[in-house]
Amino acid sequence: MIGIWVAAAVLAAGAGALMLQRAARGAATAGASDPQIDVYRRALAEIDDLADRDLLAEDERRGVRAEAARRLISSADRAPPPVGASRQPIVPLAVAVAAACASFAIYLQVGSPGLPDQPFAARLAAWKANPEGAPPQALAVLLNAAAADHPGDVTPLRKLAALDLGLGDADGAAHALRRAMMIAPGDASLAAMLGEVKVLQNNGALTPDARALFGRALAADPGQPAARYYLAKAKISDGDVAGGLTDWRALLVALPPTDPRRGALAGEIASVERDGRLPAPSTQQAGPPAAEMTSAIHGMVDGLAARLRVQPDDPDGWVRLVRAYAVLGDGPERDVALAAARARYANRPDELAALAAAAKATPMAGGGG
Repeated sequence: MIGIWVAAAVLAAGAGALMLQRAARGAATAGASDPQIDVYRRALAEIDDLADRDLLAEDERRGVRAEAARRLISSADRAPPPVGASRQPIVPLAVAVAAACASFAIYLQVGSPGLPDQPFAARLAAWKANPEGAPPQALAVLLNAAAADHPGDVTPLRKLAALDLGLGDADGAAHALRRAMMIAPGDASLAAMLGEVKVLQNNGALTPDARALFGRALAADPGQPAARYYLAKAKISDGDVAGGLTDWRALLVALPPTDPRRGALAGEIASVERDGRLPAPSTQQAGPPAAEMTSAIHGMVDGLAARLRVQPDDPDGWVRLVRAYAVLGDGPERDVALAAARARYANRPDELAALAAAAKATPMAGGGG
């Protein structure tokens, strides 16, 4: 570790010396005359030469010469004062070296030079041995490693997408799902999950690319629930209210009686039957999530909650947990986690503000279960 800091100090001193050397060269050449001034001086000489050879009439010579002289004076007035180079270049160089040495000395006093290295392979092995106690970033590393170890298996990428989505990273979830679809392009559930993420990224709007993904999922599996839901919703949005409601009612019949998505879907059907249209974008939810996504996200969030019970001094972890419950639409669990975190960080306004913002996260497709 000390060797790294010595190398860093040497590099910092070297970089400072190079910058000072370049600055000194620039200062040495800064006193050169303005090229415009030289141009106008040559123009005056050429005007006089043409007049001496009778190639320029006297009245023309006076007018042209007066204009050239005016521009020469104007350029001379605008020219910046020359910057003188330091007569003691060793002084700034010594300051740069001293700054690097001082930073190294401060590190020896307040840092941890004796702390052993933490190789990534060793940390990865520790996380694999105890995934329940690993932070979310470590879980993401584990899932990426599993995806690399099993390039033909979409399961790690599916779980990675659920982890990212549960923590509010829709962009990361979309990236993981696109990687998974390259492995299994005909997987209807992956296309439906990516379509749901697209809807989330666009605040509930059914964009053309989301519709295409749901159409792809339905072509691969005509019974795919999320694709059926969103394509029916697209019909209602496009003005075919009767057709969309018919498809929603058929989906409601097809869902198992214990499926937690039935309540949300029944509520939306009743709302459209009453109003004849979808609710305003600011109030409508994105719809029932794919069952695979729901179970995976709940598993990840349960793991985070278990870790915080053992290691509660993690403000970022509490913010992620509160946001995850809010995204899942699990109001009771969100409120319990929020109360515990607020009690722990009652004297830390920044953490309280982050927790309050996390609690207001937009619920994921269809809410909790």
